[in-house]
Order: sequence, then C-alpha cells, then structure tokens
Amino acid sequence: MARKNTDPIQFKVEETIGVLSTSANGWQKELNLVSWNDAPPKFDIRSWSPDHTKMGKGITLTNEEMAALKETIEQAGL
Repeated sequence: MARKNTDPIQFKVEETIGVLSTSANGWQKELNLVSWNDAPPKFDIRSWSPDHTKMGKGITLTNEEMAALKETIEQAGL
C-alpha cells in the first residue's frame, strides 16, 4: 500500500557509522544506516538534532550507490 501524504514518515537509525561535522547549535551531519518506513536500511547522510527527533534534508543511498560513491572518491584521489 502506498504511503499517504498525511502519514508521518517513520524512521529508525539502525547504526551510526560516523559523524562528519557538528554545528554550533549541536546538530550533527552523520553517515548512518537508516530504515525508512520499515524498509531495509540504507546509507543516509543528513543533519540530525542532538536527540535525533528532527532532521535536515539529506541523501539516501543503496548499497550499490554507496559503492559507486566510494569508487568515485577513490578515483578522485580523496
């Protein structure tokens, strides 16, 4: 069944892989494995409030997309 626009988005941070940065107000940009709406977890990069109840805009990547990103970063020499 498709999610209605009025249904709240459900999420669970399954694993915090790393903190990329922390802002002055305490929000952290993190790389996590997140399950969205009870789906299998995906890699997720976004800013989170200190208690993980609020989030900023971010990007979610499948395993294949994360592997491609890793390869791109390595090829760029970063």
